[in-house]
Amino acid sequence: MPTVPRRGLVALAVAALLGTAACGGTEAPPASAPSASAQEAWSWTDDRGKKISLPARPERVVAQSASAAALWDFGVRPVAVFGPHRLKDGGRDPEVGEVDIAAVESIGNTWGEFNVEKFISVRPDLLVSGMYLKDSLWYVPEESADAIEQVAPTLGVLLGGKKLTEVIERYAGLAAALGADLNAAPVAEAKSRFEAASAQLRESAAARPGLKVMVVTATPDNLYVAYLPDHPDLAYFKELGLDVVSPASPTESEGGFWEVLSWENADKYEADVILVDARAQSMKAGEMAKKPTWSELPAVKAGQVYPWRAAERYSYLGYAKVLEELKTNVDSAKDDVVG
Repeated sequence: MPTVPRRGLVALAVAALLGTAACGGTEAPPASAPSASAQEAWSWTDDRGKKISLPARPERVVAQSASAAALWDFGVRPVAVFGPHRLKDGGRDPEVGEVDIAAVESIGNTWGEFNVEKFISVRPDLLVSGMYLKDSLWYVPEESADAIEQVAPTLGVLLGGKKLTEVIERYAGLAAALGADLNAAPVAEAKSRFEAASAQLRESAAARPGLKVMVVTATPDNLYVAYLPDHPDLAYFKELGLDVVSPASPTESEGGFWEVLSWENADKYEADVILVDARAQSMKAGEMAKKPTWSELPAVKAGQVYPWRAAERYSYLGYAKVLEELKTNVDSAKDDVVG
């Protein structure tokens, strides 16, 4: 008996689900994308080098929560999201930004959770996700990738190893291609706010040239120190004059982004200020306080530990808020806590 190739099995499963959706499955919510004409053929080459060609501009966009948040700020209204968007108490996860989570469908909320049947039911035209690694769509499970691609084309926006402003402008360009008006007052105001916040942080950094800042995330077993070249936000902080401590190279097993330290070596780098990953999956500063080597770090003893908004959406509004918060913390920090 001949076997059906894996892609054939995926096609059969998708066809069955499409049939179910067509026969009275969950009704898709109305699209709320911008109202400009979408009848002309549409194309976009994403950051994998993949060209997406459609007979009309995509109206029904499904996006990973951080991408959804960025697009939302530029005026695009996705019909569904996946990735962190709803907290345990029902509130909005910071990663999803200003997205109205009551107005969009949920395809999945945690890592590895992606409901293909629900994805089909919203009749998507396009899926958008960020990529920390060039060919890996964030929060898209590898085992579901074939099925997802057969329902709607996927589009990846590369995040790692690029300038912050380049990533923001890439989302802005995509939003415009999806029909958003980049001259709309909220978008223009957010850009002006971002530019002002950048200038103000530059002034604060210049006033404290000796202030050293380290950025970390942590697990019970290890402390991870951010490798600056792979993080667009940290590279931008450096560009504005902040002295961000960075390892010479990342730990090879991490594929970039981090140097992994045992807790015994948590004091490898000196810093006046430590920014701690604010994402839910990272250890909180209170939990890290149980580690003796953490508690002895000069920045910790000085009370100069602040949040790092690692999951912030790549929009002018998102990073205006980040820069404003960082300026406040830099202005309040002493720059002489390490020798």
